[in-house]
Amino acid sequence: MIARFVVDLYFPMTMRENAATLRLAVLISGGGTTLKNFIDQIAAGKLDAQIKIVISSSPAAGGLRFAADAQIPFIVLDRKDFESTEAFSRALFARCRAAAVDLVLLGGFLKLISVPPDFEGRVMNIHPALIPNFCGQGFYGRKVHAAVLAAGAKESGCTVHFVDNQYDHGPIILQRSVPVLPDDTPESLAHRVFEVECETYPEAVRRFAAGR
Repeated sequence: MIARFVVDLYFPMTMRENAATLRLAVLISGGGTTLKNFIDQIAAGKLDAQIKIVISSSPAAGGLRFAADAQIPFIVLDRKDFESTEAFSRALFARCRAAAVDLVLLGGFLKLISVPPDFEGRVMNIHPALIPNFCGQGFYGRKVHAAVLAAGAKESGCTVHFVDNQYDHGPIILQRSVPVLPDDTPESLAHRVFEVECETYPEAVRRFAAGR
């Protein structure tokens, strides 16, 4: 399925130019399919990057096995062990600083974070819908695709955006759309959206690395 290109809106002018291999942190909460896609993209030579650390908000996250298999350092920071979003975020970004990462990628990360000033414009997220539709607190995974179908939408897709301190909010980088078919289920629509996610998120990272 070839996705229609929708929008390419924003990149800060302060991005790196002619940079060396990009150092990444990937944040997960569940199955880790986005993490696995980045591991595969890097292994295939399609993305000049290195995942320096994986941070999970849950000790039960299935994606931790992908980090272990790829010999990527990982840590679990369970949100309930912290008294506030700010305390949780301080611990998380301290780990990112210690790993000297250039860019933080949210891959199915379900916890709200506060982005500190030194990481503004250096944290990305991908959402499985066309923001500003079907997004915000509580819209994740199957719930997003079920809502798209319930609304009778004719298209859906994915959005890569810079993260601010709200759920699914912040400057949009890339969006790509897919059609919603008459016989779609949440699972079939999720599969079609994920196919374009696997192309769109690495493309956003490549543009970041190129300073675009």
